[in-house]
Amino acid sequence: MAEAVPALVRITERVWLWPHHPDPDRVQAAVGVIAGDDGCLLVDAGHSPALARRIARALGGAGLPRARGVVYTHHHWDHVWGAQAWGVPAVAHELTAEALRAEAAKPWSEAYLRAQTARDPRLAPSYGARSRAMAADGWDSFRVVPPDETFTGRHRVRLAGVTVELEHVGGGHAADSTVVRVPSEGVLFLGDCFYPPPYHLRGPDAGPDLELARSLVDEAYEWYVESHDAPRRRAEAKAALGG
Repeated sequence: MAEAVPALVRITERVWLWPHHPDPDRVQAAVGVIAGDDGCLLVDAGHSPALARRIARALGGAGLPRARGVVYTHHHWDHVWGAQAWGVPAVAHELTAEALRAEAAKPWSEAYLRAQTARDPRLAPSYGARSRAMAADGWDSFRVVPPDETFTGRHRVRLAGVTVELEHVGGGHAADSTVVRVPSEGVLFLGDCFYPPPYHLRGPDAGPDLELARSLVDEAYEWYVESHDAPRRRAEAKAALGG
């Protein structure tokens, strides 16, 4: 029986979302879709080539144009490992490019995952999820894809009918974190910017950076989309942040 193709979630006229997986052990981040008249811009690439192909099929099922580019919110694997399946130019902060060039040089394989987990058992949740994510494709042709274009500070990507604004915000989760604004749609993609550091880098007192999150809430934006939770309207975001 053919695998069912899940539907994308429509947030606004031009913004769609492939939701995150609710099982945290999957480490499957959401993928944003910004629909221009001349093609879609993806916000992150998915955690595997197999997932990227599923999302590409869902674009067609929703009547959306093909992807023409991808923005990386940061370098973590669950946001970028699907890039090779898209085959489109990627843009990211220069720190993301630096980190992904280093990631691309690693000998990714089941043997490498096992060796690194033996060296540091705190890697087990992440590396176990990577193994499961790659089960459909295997490792022989897998490659990490650094961005084709980089920026510092701020950057704009123009599609026909919509302009997308990128801003590097950093934060404790990843120094390269970038947020993605779609002003005409009132949507702000947060990535993982205010989350605690990854498990294997997390100290005993680490927690979410609520100050950073609060600083990003803006009356110009109605929708706030983080990578591992459901989208929130502005009032919900303020309530969740204690604002």
